Amino acid sequence: MTRILLEEVCVELPVLGHHARSMKLSMLSSATGGRICRDAGITTVLALDRVSLDLREGDRLGISGPNGAGKTSLLRVVTGGYPPTRGRRTVQGRIASLIEPGAGIEPEATGWENITIRGLLMGLSRRGIATARREIGEFSGLGDFLALPVRTYSTGMTLRLAFAIATHFTADIMVLDEWLAVGDAEFRPRAEARMRSLVDRTGILIIASHSPALLDRECTRRIELARGAIVREWTVAARPAAKVPAAAAAV
Repeated sequence: MTRILLEEVCVELPVLGHHARSMKLSMLSSATGGRICRDAGITTVLALDRVSLDLREGDRLGISGPNGAGKTSLLRVVTGGYPPTRGRRTVQGRIASLIEPGAGIEPEATGWENITIRGLLMGLSRRGIATARREIGEFSGLGDFLALPVRTYSTGMTLRLAFAIATHFTADIMVLDEWLAVGDAEFRPRAEARMRSLVDRTGILIIASHSPALLDRECTRRIELARGAIVREWTVAARPAAKVPAAAAAV
């Protein structure tokens, strides 16, 4: 069963190299929307404040709020990037994260080697990695560049490789920070088609965006964050029911 359960989750991020009374801290608090906390001489920003969510198979959650409201922090808690300082996180199902698609790409390794590394991290067999290498390489369209170190790639080429890797492996939960549009005029239609297919097939979708139209189009539920807390939660009634894979529906 695919599920995400957050119970009274708080995330406090330490601020290093700043005096607790410095003007910079006040500016940081104002700019990020977080709350400055001081305890035993340690200064932290409260990025998430008692956030609770219960998402199940078929849910599509849209997250909105101003810059610094805690949207990306919430996504990182879901994907395991930020452990809760307080509260509890329970996730059932494999997660595909497109928060920062280029994260984890090794610049000194070749494109082929990066594909192999990701396959190993996903626990694939050698046969599975061999198949993944071929399919990811073909989708990326990078050709002979896959044999070169990623540090020789342009930014666009690196994103093409990262996107091809991140969207190849099936997952029960997809986490997006804005709708991802990658590549040039030749690659973008393929990327859009793959995104559409993955979103339609995933069990749970979570997407943070500044576009209300996008969130209303893709989501069944929405929340609004401010200063790390949920200040509004509602159902998007006009959206058709999410498509659930037959295998998942049978669980």
